Amino acid sequence: MTTAPAPTRPSATRTHVSLTSGHLARWAPWALLVGSLAVFGAVFGVLSAASGSEFSIAGWIVVSVIAFLVLIYVVSRIVEGSRRAFDRLITGIVSSAFAIAMVPLVSVAWTVISNGLARFDGTFFSSSMRGVLGEGGGAVHAIWGTVLVTGAAAIISIPIGLMTAIYLIEYGQNSRLARAITFLVDVMTGIPSIVAGLFAYALFALIFGPGVRMGLAGAIALSVLMTPVVVRSSEEMLRLVPNELREASYALGVPKWLTIAKVVLPTSIAGITTGVMLAIARVIGETAPLLVTAGFTDAMNMNLFDGRMQTLPVFIYSQYAYKGIPPEAYVERAWAAALTLILIVMALNLIARLVAKLFAPKTGR
Repeated sequence: MTTAPAPTRPSATRTHVSLTSGHLARWAPWALLVGSLAVFGAVFGVLSAASGSEFSIAGWIVVSVIAFLVLIYVVSRIVEGSRRAFDRLITGIVSSAFAIAMVPLVSVAWTVISNGLARFDGTFFSSSMRGVLGEGGGAVHAIWGTVLVTGAAAIISIPIGLMTAIYLIEYGQNSRLARAITFLVDVMTGIPSIVAGLFAYALFALIFGPGVRMGLAGAIALSVLMTPVVVRSSEEMLRLVPNELREASYALGVPKWLTIAKVVLPTSIAGITTGVMLAIARVIGETAPLLVTAGFTDAMNMNLFDGRMQTLPVFIYSQYAYKGIPPEAYVERAWAAALTLILIVMALNLIARLVAKLFAPKTGR
């Protein structure tokens, strides 16, 4: 009796992808990019040395990227075909656009951090500018002013904006009043910040007399700018909630107000929180309305209802606009205040993400 030989397993062979196999190797696009940068870097270096001018980094990068896009399209069309070549071309254009968009962001972050660390010390966060001329001093009065004014603006704007959005989506139903509110909100979205400051100043001047300056007036001015952003962002998030969730709640006999509170708002809380943070980031760096309404001072003032109040944007402006001796001390304080303002915005965004994660509805069983 003879037994059939056991089938032999084919040995695993590692295929090598070459340029002629109908598909570019993974390293090919990177090689073309590095080659374009190297070739045109040498060309721009020779031209700058011959003309005695400085090396143009921007021109070198732009020409190199254009050459790379042309090369990747031509090489991919020869090896992979027209469809894949066009795909690689669009991918290269989108990646280049992303890199261009990141350049100013990285540049601003690097500039603020490198210049702001010089005065990022304990004195800066524990001292005000009262009685300080020249070196020393800090921005603790401006930090507290920013927190208080922006917090008051958020307390005013968030309930008004959220309830307006709820009315437009849940109750308005394309009524004449809802269309009028939507139109006015769109108009307010593009209002200049100085107009909001003048409105708040005029309002408080009618009540308290001309020349009034207080933190609450600044909060009112910021709320005028913040409210339409909250309305539009919350409106879009509420519109994304499926109607099936509302209908299921109504079918169980739940009233409409409770459905909104227990179903609609928890479902859209992540997007609403993000929109609120965008609105806060929109107004926290405003300078013109706060100059008109809250003014500026060198002393600590934590009372929103009495006296001038300093904020970080106005502090940055005053340090740059009214330099003393030595001027470097004023510039260093301005950069440190700018870095502090960026860190506050970053902290608010992190808190918003945490809140959205904690209060978002659970999707798992």
